Amino acid sequence: MNDTGDKKPLGLRPSGARPGNVKQSFSHGRTKNVVVETKARKRVVATPPAAAPAPAGTATRASAILGDPAKRPAGISDAELERRMKALAAARAREAEEAAKRAADEAAREEERQRRRAEIEAREREEAARAEEARLKAEEEARKAAIAARKTAAQAAAVPSPRAPVQPGPPPSEEDRRAALQARKPDREKGDARGAAKDVKAKPARETEERRGGRLTLTQALDGSDRQRSMAAMRRKQERARAKAMGGHEAREKIVRDVQLPEAITVAELANRMAERTTDVIKALMRNGIMATQNQTLDADTAELIIEEFGHRVVRVSDADVEQAIDTVVDAPDQLQSRPPIVTIMGHVDHGKTSLLDAIRHANVVSGEAGGITQHIGAYQVKTDSGSTLTFLDTPGHAAFTSMRARGAQVTDIVVLVVAADDAVMPQTIEAINHAKAAKVPMIVAINKIDKYDADPQKVRTDLLQHEVVVEQMSGDVQDVEVSAKTGQGLDNLLEAIALQAEILELQANPERSAMGAVIEAKLDVGRGPVATVLVQNGTLKKGDIFVVGEKWGKVRALINDKGETVTEAGPSVPVEVLGLNGTPEAGDVLNVVETESQAREIADYREKVTRDKRAAAGAATTLEQLMARAKADQSVSELPVVVKADVQGSAEAIAQALEKVGNEEVRVRVLHSGVGAITESDVGLAEASKAPVIGFNVRANAPARASANQKGVEIRYYSIIYDLVDDIKAAASGLLKAEVREKFIGYARILEVFKVSGVGKVAGCLVTEGVARKSAGVRLLRDNVVIHEGTLKTLQRFKDQVNEVISGQECGMAFENYDDIRQGDVIEIFERETVERTL
Repeated sequence: MNDTGDKKPLGLRPSGARPGNVKQSFSHGRTKNVVVETKARKRVVATPPAAAPAPAGTATRASAILGDPAKRPAGISDAELERRMKALAAARAREAEEAAKRAADEAAREEERQRRRAEIEAREREEAARAEEARLKAEEEARKAAIAARKTAAQAAAVPSPRAPVQPGPPPSEEDRRAALQARKPDREKGDARGAAKDVKAKPARETEERRGGRLTLTQALDGSDRQRSMAAMRRKQERARAKAMGGHEAREKIVRDVQLPEAITVAELANRMAERTTDVIKALMRNGIMATQNQTLDADTAELIIEEFGHRVVRVSDADVEQAIDTVVDAPDQLQSRPPIVTIMGHVDHGKTSLLDAIRHANVVSGEAGGITQHIGAYQVKTDSGSTLTFLDTPGHAAFTSMRARGAQVTDIVVLVVAADDAVMPQTIEAINHAKAAKVPMIVAINKIDKYDADPQKVRTDLLQHEVVVEQMSGDVQDVEVSAKTGQGLDNLLEAIALQAEILELQANPERSAMGAVIEAKLDVGRGPVATVLVQNGTLKKGDIFVVGEKWGKVRALINDKGETVTEAGPSVPVEVLGLNGTPEAGDVLNVVETESQAREIADYREKVTRDKRAAAGAATTLEQLMARAKADQSVSELPVVVKADVQGSAEAIAQALEKVGNEEVRVRVLHSGVGAITESDVGLAEASKAPVIGFNVRANAPARASANQKGVEIRYYSIIYDLVDDIKAAASGLLKAEVREKFIGYARILEVFKVSGVGKVAGCLVTEGVARKSAGVRLLRDNVVIHEGTLKTLQRFKDQVNEVISGQECGMAFENYDDIRQGDVIEIFERETVERTL
């Protein structure tokens, strides 16, 4: 049953599988034989893709396959076979194109490699030539050194010596030396070229090794020899190598500059003016033993040494030289053109200055002024019926606005002195006359209010004679015109007189030069910032001009004329509001246009520094005795501190001057701060620290300032008329005055007898000779009309009764408080004290 004969045993092995044994090992040395089957790999014939490119003759073979059904694959139609053949042809065409493109790219790369190889070989040759040149130079120096050594040896051999002298051989001739160099030159060129090429190839690797040399350890940081180079240094090194390879390694020629050197300069500014690096300047200072930072200030001598060390030229200048940037060129006569006259209206308060100007302008400005008085300088341009243009300045007439009137007289060409016919010459009229004389400007007298029933123009002319103003009707040279601002009478005559005076003056200016003008008024506008009313005196002020005015500077952002219209430029004698300042200037400052913004900033900084130094010097120029005397005076003088904020600079200045005049040797008003603009929280903080009220003139406090004032209990007072402000401050200062104590004599008594009373002391028996004796009054004891004692009465008796009063002709007994030295015949003076409140 088990005999199988020639039959193979049955198995599950598939066809094509071959048996095999594999020995499998396990742990502990155990093994096991495993029977495995090895299958033959199945071969799959790949069908050609549809997009294979077809070679030439593909269409012929396709037609042959289509024509011969035996060669056609089974189940393929004619159309399908044709589509496949076309796809095959297209794919083979694309492969051919790509192969051509790859060949072209390879050719281009090969060309680039050849070009780079040529560049490298050229650099190697250049390096080899330089190395050969350096070597020849070194050999030449060595030859010269050898010759010098031989000469020294020959000189030494000439000295007698126990040893036999060494006879040196003759030196080689120049022809022999050249022949030897030519013989060795090819070998050297090859070796140098190989060495240079080797260095060039090894250089990037070394740089990479230096760059990636590992972390910086503490030992390396402390040891300067192993410091790692930064990436920036490596990049600069590569750029220098690249520039050297491209032939741009020649050193640039150093530019020698003229360095303007002021009296003191910072290290950074010095480096900037020399166009050198700040670190190089600091290193130069350290070499000279000066440790400095870039913000440290150097004196002129030290800076001069550094400038000369860098090879530049020193130009010594002073700080005041920045003012030279302002153009002070004198205009040529052919550049001058006629300009409108600047006319200032001056006079006493309420004499009709503004009303007269309103009648000329056909406007109504008085209604816009608080209290009907002018408290600002107004600048206007008026065109007369004859076509001429006049510029008018209206100044306040109140006593507090002295500086405004003086400012108006300084910038004016003609002064029109307005005097009321019913009031004649008054204090501010005299002051206006003095301002006009000080400014040396011609004057025209306008006798106003001649329409009133009590007008007396002749009295005005007579009163002016006392002040050396002689009008034409009094045989003088000052024009006088009788006018009425209310009815308009005489206005034409006044304009004619102004035009005649302007024609005599021949006023001219150059409108083509940089502008120069005077600040008539300045204020801080919430929406527009600092605004200055400027009267252009020369040149033309244009939008975009950079200017400096006093300690401030700016760039003209906008120009607004007297009618509120925005203009692009303003010529001579034109008043405009200028916007674009960096701060509020002082009224009366001069505006000058400069070329650059840096010049304007330098001039403004210099002027601010000078002002600050003057203020500091004025405060420091006192001795200890003066300080002690001032401290004693301050203790004896009561002060009323105030903080003043006004709408314009002129008003703030006038209020401060008016308040400084309030007081006497016991009480004074101290203006802690005066400024322009709304009352702010900082003003309230200053007032609270000084226990002072805040005075607002035509301004109001903002919301944070009001809340802070309510919280801190600071009083804020608002005013629109300067009369009321000065009166209130005067009344408040009067409250600081000590009350005046006055003595009133009420009687005299003569001592007839002196008695000693136990428990009381000495008692004087007196007769009241005059007035009344009162117990509550004060008494003085007179002996030979000399005051011996002053005090009060302890007792006043009439017989045995205590009384309060004894009249004249009656006798009484008196005893002094704490005083017993009384004698017969002494006189007792009886008086009372009363307190009287004082006012300023």
